[in-house]
Amino acid sequence: MWIKICGMTTPEALEAAVGAGADAVGFVFAESVRRVSAQRAAVLAEAVRGKMRCVAVTRHPGQNEIDEILAVLRPDVLQSDAADLERLRLPQQLERLPVLRGAGGALPPRVLFEGTVSGVGQTCDWSAAAEAARRSELVLAGGLDPVNVAAAIAAVRPFGVDVSSGVEARPGLKDPLAIERFVKAARMGCAAVQEPT
Repeated sequence: MWIKICGMTTPEALEAAVGAGADAVGFVFAESVRRVSAQRAAVLAEAVRGKMRCVAVTRHPGQNEIDEILAVLRPDVLQSDAADLERLRLPQQLERLPVLRGAGGALPPRVLFEGTVSGVGQTCDWSAAAEAARRSELVLAGGLDPVNVAAAIAAVRPFGVDVSSGVEARPGLKDPLAIERFVKAARMGCAAVQEPT
C-alpha cells in the first residue's frame, strides 16, 4: 500500500510522515490554505529527500510556475489534472501522477482518483474508483481519514491512498498523531484485504 500525506506545511508534519512510514509527501501549489512557495517547499523537503517521494501538487498551472517549481523544489513527482500534464513542457524523466475526477475513458498506468474539488474532505465515488482500480494503479484520495481509510481500501482495492484534510488539527496544519493513526489504519486495511477468506 503506497501512502501519501499531502499538504505539508511544517517540519513536524514531515517528521511524523517519515516516522509513520509514509511513502510520499505532497507540497501544494494550487489555491489552498496549504499552499506553499517553491522556496518554502524546497526547505521543508530537504529533511525527507531520499527517504520518501516529494510530490509537487498543482492544478492548471502555467508553464512559468512549473518551471520554477521544477528548478527550486526538484520534485520526484508532478501531480496535476491529466489535461495539465499533456499541455505542459516537462522533463522526460519526471514522474507524473495525473488526477482523475470521474470515471470513464482510457487510464494511464497510475492515476490519482478524487472528487471534483481537492483538499476539502469530499469523499469521491468509491464504486467508480473501484472500477478504475481494476484497470490502473489507482491512488485513492478525497475525504479519507484514520477512521474510514480501511473501509475505503476494502471497497476500492487501490494501489495507494492519499490524505490531506483528514489528518489536520485545523485547516492547513497537520496533526502528527493523526498522520500516525492514518498510516497504521491504511496498512492494517491493506493487510485485511490480502488475507485469504
